Amino acid sequence: MAKVNVCNIVVLDNPSPFLNPFQFEITFECIEELKEDLEWKMIYVGSAESEAYDQVLDTIYVGPIPEGKHMFVFQADPPDVTKIPVNDVLGVTVVLLTCCYRSQEFVRVGYYTNNEYSDVELRENPPIQPLFDKIVRNILGSQPRVTRFKINWEEACETKEGLDREMLDRTAATADTCSSASPVKTVSQTDVEWCTDNSQNSIPKTFVF
Repeated sequence: MAKVNVCNIVVLDNPSPFLNPFQFEITFECIEELKEDLEWKMIYVGSAESEAYDQVLDTIYVGPIPEGKHMFVFQADPPDVTKIPVNDVLGVTVVLLTCCYRSQEFVRVGYYTNNEYSDVELRENPPIQPLFDKIVRNILGSQPRVTRFKINWEEACETKEGLDREMLDRTAATADTCSSASPVKTVSQTDVEWCTDNSQNSIPKTFVF
């Protein structure tokens, strides 16, 4: 069972000029006290073509965290415009919020974001070089895409997992020495739960969360 549940996220200052900071009001609940900090990241997807254009806008550590419900505002500067491909500045992109515990990501929330000129004439005849001070950012805050991952919350579980791997390695080594034995194959699988809504068919499928 997850020890942290994200209860609600509110997109603040939306829509807003492209060069304004991003602001998200995040409410989450801990079912018991956490011994270590939560690591939150805000990521701007610069292009759907390659993760190389992703920009980590900010990373913050929240803790220590007692049992109960908590709220904070995660604010980050806009992306470095020089690192965004010119052809990907306007239109739909994605902003991601991720959270890790002990370097294990357990939740990812993605928001589709539309960038366009506020001026009608610029929308109809956009300049070759983007005018970032004329662009408005609109985050689709009502339709987040949430992915949850199962992780090991307890240090004891991580130790047990390491012992299990060691035992499998030893078994594989033993099998290699026996001519009649079948090779041992280790398979790892990440358990991922997707939360979507009925309106997802109206959203572009280009981006993968």
